[in-house]
Amino acid sequence: MSLFIRGGRIITATDDFVGDVLVEGEKIAAVGPALKAPAGVEVVDAAGKYVFPGFIDPHVHIYLPFMGTYAKDTYETASKAALVGGTTTLIEMICPARGDDPLAAFELWLSKGKPSACDYTFHMGVSRFDATTEAAIREIANRGIASLKVFLAYKGAFGISDEELYSTLRLANELGLIVTAHCENETLIAELQKRLLSEGKTGPEWHEPSRPPQVEAEGVHHLMTFAEMTDAHVYCVHTSCREALEAVEAARLRGVRAWVETVIPYLVLDKSYAEKPDFEGAKYVMSPPLRDKCEQPVLWNALRSRLISTVATDHAPFDYAGQKEMGRGDFTKIPNGIPSVEDRVNLLYTHGVCRGRIDLQTFVDAASTQAARLFGLYPRKGTIAAGSDADIVVYDPAYRGKISAKTQQMAVDYSAFEGWPIEGRPSLVTVRGEVQARDGKFVGKLGSGKFLTRAATHH
Repeated sequence: MSLFIRGGRIITATDDFVGDVLVEGEKIAAVGPALKAPAGVEVVDAAGKYVFPGFIDPHVHIYLPFMGTYAKDTYETASKAALVGGTTTLIEMICPARGDDPLAAFELWLSKGKPSACDYTFHMGVSRFDATTEAAIREIANRGIASLKVFLAYKGAFGISDEELYSTLRLANELGLIVTAHCENETLIAELQKRLLSEGKTGPEWHEPSRPPQVEAEGVHHLMTFAEMTDAHVYCVHTSCREALEAVEAARLRGVRAWVETVIPYLVLDKSYAEKPDFEGAKYVMSPPLRDKCEQPVLWNALRSRLISTVATDHAPFDYAGQKEMGRGDFTKIPNGIPSVEDRVNLLYTHGVCRGRIDLQTFVDAASTQAARLFGLYPRKGTIAAGSDADIVVYDPAYRGKISAKTQQMAVDYSAFEGWPIEGRPSLVTVRGEVQARDGKFVGKLGSGKFLTRAATHH
């Protein structure tokens, strides 16, 4: 299929100009001002609209066994939701339990991705490191997975020991893999949870005090020390507070090769949402938790200065009824996660670009280009250039609407942003040249997404 996108304002991480994009088959064939449309091509009038590269969410959970239940989305629902919101590539965390075989887990997650309408790839979770792990990681890397995931939290579930962390980072450095890490101190969390519950503090409002900023910062500092000792490349996922950012910044000044992700909930929500009465706050329980409102300007400033490289979601969809409610009477049993894969781009545009907190190039860099660069997808993904995949978002800044659970594609019974206004949305979304969404509706084909193999680049 050929497409000619005419007269849009083309924005990449470095460029901003009015021009045209010619798509031939799966690739962008030409980009520039006043191109000539070939005969018989479908012409898209993008006058008055932005033309962005397809957005990449580098941190989602779709298939997720967690806390005795399963996340609600499948690749059918999650990829539709992502595409309607302008996200064309998903990077999912494979999260095997400690006793699971890594290769079997990889195959399982890979099989779950087949119905996707987005392109997709994975970070391979390392939940233990024993005599068999090294060979499994080498095999998984050979099959195109260029990043790992470790948890410095969830003691007894996903969490790994210091010996395992050291072995994982050493192997990653040898293979050129980047290690993404959930950074909190699991011992402090366990002790604080125990104390709060013993004092009868059982509601969702006590989730944040059980994992305060110092606990996250300690986890980050710990990772940085191990990264320094092993020379590994590391990436702190869902960073929520000043103390954690300062720990990364100090390490980078020492030469540690570290990058930072934040997620859209931290930029627009604060801990008062998790304090809503009548257990309503459970909808807003995630880890690390939503923080005090004073952290928001810190995160926006770090994004603008590029200390924060990426804005992801940590999308983890659990119904309020029947799933979040498992934690009534004990906040430690509330499945963690705020569903947001559908809303990330529009919220970042509305609360970032429209409010003057970040410019358009930073928006594209944080929501697309940096993820492509860090995770071995650039320049195939993450930019608008001849030869790149034709993942394109034509974005209408004049659109005005509201977020609602009633209209969302995500398979979950609430929206964390119910009734919130948005200023702009994608009017056309393509994946490798195929139109997958128009004006808030999925019009594409399930199963058309590709598993993306990636080369290890972090040597």
